[in-house]
Amino acid sequence: MPNTPEPVSTGFSGLDTVLDGLRIGDNVVWRVEDIEDYRRFVTPFVAAAAARERSIIYLRFGHHAPLVAPGPHIQIIEIDALRGFEAFTRHVYRLITDHGRGAFYVFDCLSDLLSAWATDLMVGNLFRVVCPYLYELDTVAYFGLLAHRHSHTTMAHIRETTQVLIDVRRADEARYVQPVKVWQRQSPTLFLPHIQDDGRFAPVIDSCNATRLQADLERRRGETAQRQLDYWDRLFLDAADVVAGEADSDHQGALLERLYQAMIGRDERMIGLARRYLSLRDLLAIRARMIGSGYLGGKAVGMLLARRILCRQDPALWARHLEPHDSFYLGSDVYYSFLVHNGWWPRIMRQRTPEGYFSEARSLHADMRQGRLPDEVQLELARMLDYFGQYPLLVRSSSLLEDGFGNAFAGKYESIFCVNQGSPEQRLAELESAICQVFASTLSDDALAYRRQRGLEDLEEPMALLLQRVSGRYHGSCYFPDAAGVGVSRNAFVWEAGMDPAAGMVRLVMGLGTRAVDRIEGDHACVVALDRPHKRPFRDADDARQFSQHELDLLDIGENRLRTVSVRQLIRSGLDLPLRWCAELDRETSERARDPVWRLTFAPLLRETAFVPLLRRLLQTLETAYDYPVDVEFTLHLDEAGTPTFNLVQCRPLQTLGVSQRVEMPGEVPEHRLLFASDGHFMGGNIDQPLARVIQVDGPRYSALSQSEKFAVARLVGQFNCQIDRRDDCPTLLIGPGRWGTSTPELGVPIRFADISQVAILAEVAELGGGMVPDLSFGSHFFQDLVESRIAYVALFPHASGGRYRPEWLDDQPAPIRLPLPDNPDDEPLTPAVAAAIRAWDVRGCGLRVAADILSQRLVCYSF
Repeated sequence: MPNTPEPVSTGFSGLDTVLDGLRIGDNVVWRVEDIEDYRRFVTPFVAAAAARERSIIYLRFGHHAPLVAPGPHIQIIEIDALRGFEAFTRHVYRLITDHGRGAFYVFDCLSDLLSAWATDLMVGNLFRVVCPYLYELDTVAYFGLLAHRHSHTTMAHIRETTQVLIDVRRADEARYVQPVKVWQRQSPTLFLPHIQDDGRFAPVIDSCNATRLQADLERRRGETAQRQLDYWDRLFLDAADVVAGEADSDHQGALLERLYQAMIGRDERMIGLARRYLSLRDLLAIRARMIGSGYLGGKAVGMLLARRILCRQDPALWARHLEPHDSFYLGSDVYYSFLVHNGWWPRIMRQRTPEGYFSEARSLHADMRQGRLPDEVQLELARMLDYFGQYPLLVRSSSLLEDGFGNAFAGKYESIFCVNQGSPEQRLAELESAICQVFASTLSDDALAYRRQRGLEDLEEPMALLLQRVSGRYHGSCYFPDAAGVGVSRNAFVWEAGMDPAAGMVRLVMGLGTRAVDRIEGDHACVVALDRPHKRPFRDADDARQFSQHELDLLDIGENRLRTVSVRQLIRSGLDLPLRWCAELDRETSERARDPVWRLTFAPLLRETAFVPLLRRLLQTLETAYDYPVDVEFTLHLDEAGTPTFNLVQCRPLQTLGVSQRVEMPGEVPEHRLLFASDGHFMGGNIDQPLARVIQVDGPRYSALSQSEKFAVARLVGQFNCQIDRRDDCPTLLIGPGRWGTSTPELGVPIRFADISQVAILAEVAELGGGMVPDLSFGSHFFQDLVESRIAYVALFPHASGGRYRPEWLDDQPAPIRLPLPDNPDDEPLTPAVAAAIRAWDVRGCGLRVAADILSQRLVCYSF
């Protein structure tokens, strides 16, 4: 014989009769017109539960007066809803976990969360996460909702998820209770209105009385379609009324502030910029191109602010030289809805624990890439694709914390090109897949390590998206912009005396801007100091040829994919390319090759057009408005006359170590006291850093290793890095051949950034035969990682003028102490060759230090 479910009392015997009692596992939603009506049903429920010595947990977060008074068996827990949906939900989830099976819960009125989250979509998501978990743990929980404050969609989600839904209404001074859903219970009158008379609840069984009751309720309620909209939509309807002149200035100011908090984020400096440059009309225009609700994310906010700053500073100038944009924005709430829709919230909660931070993330990352978006989001995306047609699109990450003051997250999240070819169904599937991949990148190892390193692992970090038309033009079946670049308003890597760091710098490429923001193996952006645009950081013409752009990234419309093509091959194809402004004919090489050879020097663009003064003005205008150096990404359209038009796609505060007070540099350092020296080729501002440890990878020995052995060296570097608990307690110099962070071991040591995160100074030495690439990482994702982690950088050219490197110093001095190699992380014996290629020294006893002065462009590492 099956077990009879344990009955639970509502505290009203008459209501227990109507409902056939409550059951263990019931979530009970009270939809009321006034909070006092909810209180009238909470109080007897709590009293009945306390009488049976049940543990009662009251979750307090609303603006209304408390619903439950302290007493025996009652625990009152306050939760701050303003910390955001995830923090709130995580708190509730852990609380339910800690109290285990059999506890009873009373939640404050969920409608009060609207003022904190600005959308009842998230109220519905909270309920869909919490309700099944409460049911699983054999609890009974009460929830209150104010009728007509929530959209039909949200109410449908809540009704689908809960076990019991009851409407409480008033008419003719009487109170009526009408069950809407009572799971697994049935009676002929269960779902009729019941009039409350003290403890009795009598059904309204006369249809005439029922009709009169409904008519009176409709008249009292005055329900309109607008009142059934999401709270988010009602905010913007109110904003439209304000813009139309139907509100006073105080109401307009309050509404603007509400929207800044709901859309822009939590960084007060960014909100301050929004107050200055984004009007209510601007926010309405943004909302018109927004899918979902919530934050726009840092990348979208930075782009929008930069455009408004420029257009306000000189409307006529930037109307001519700034391309209009027509981006769409996927609000951050869609990210949480995606997780809830796919049933992953319990796994997200496990991932948010110290034990599951990385381990749970890896499987969830893989599954998220194959996830499905909610149907209502797919419908909006399909409408967006109708607008763009078959122009290529770029799905860009725009998380809450991204591109803010202090946290760039540069390169940590994915951005994906959609070539956007095929049938509407194929194009929507491609777009959905790209969105899922960007969402999944929030749980990549690199992103998680970055967050943990910067103490951000417990902060809410929902992913919004910036959906942009790719700027460019068709060249046959190829699509790409004439040029693209990364510009910075402060050049912290000046390579020649007399250059002005305040003039800024740019990394230019032809084609898509991927090669401007990433260090590409064997290929190089054109680096331009904006006060000396014709100076290059090259020793001679051979360097200039070698360290230039040889390949171009483009979108292949015919093949529906991103491709990398040789510039020479593209020129030979006969396409109409912007060589007039981006390239120069290399006459010497052309004569030898008996074929025209073009080099992408951008000299005509820099020499003959307004590009340089315009970019300097753009950067300085934005730096002045931000009151902080800035970093921008842009594409460039050039007309027949070479007139540049910028498409500004990103602007963020520049992460820079800055210029500290002047360093007292030593005079000429004797050879026996010198480890290395450089004239220029360093980043990090002025440096005066004593060293405790040196980790050295020997260039010639490293070059002789097999590929697997080179990866073993990289892992050992990571192990040494893990031994450093606090960088300031053990300032470490890491020095080695080629390019740190390369994916190609032949070009340098293939470490991840997490393997060098604790070092103080990173030195790359040109000793791999071909010479190190002077590609100046400034503006790249690798550079962002360095400066955000306060790691100074120097490129050493031992055979160039002003460059010296004396690794034998470490062997010649009596003070340095050779440190043992750490245990091999793979538990494989190290080969003698690997062990010989990497050495570590404790140098605290010999006074080794690095000193650098940015004005004189001199850096030395010496003992004193």
